[in-house]
Amino acid sequence: MPALRGFLWLVGFLLLGETLVGLLHLPLSAGVAGMLAMTLWLMLRGRVGEEIQAASQPLINVLAMLIMPGVVGVFFIAERFAGQWLAVGVALVLGTLLSVATTLWLMRRFMPAERHDD
Repeated sequence: MPALRGFLWLVGFLLLGETLVGLLHLPLSAGVAGMLAMTLWLMLRGRVGEEIQAASQPLINVLAMLIMPGVVGVFFIAERFAGQWLAVGVALVLGTLLSVATTLWLMRRFMPAERHDD
């Protein structure tokens, strides 16, 4: 039951993102806006509840499948990038490197240090 409640929280933040993007005409996807709202809420709360943990853990295991539709969608708009492949390539490489660096920094910052009792 906690996973179902957690999934409802995730869907609720997605709907909040849809509402914010629609009302404020934000240049973001609804998923990103909802994720930012959830991040702010979790920061204010100071912890992640067991419901959200129970719902999000299985989603992490299938993360590649969740990203795939967006990647495939680029195939259908490829002609829009006809003369801009260098800029797109640089943006992808820099974005990937910044994402990996940020993730590593956050992991090192917030994960508890391992103790070695040798």
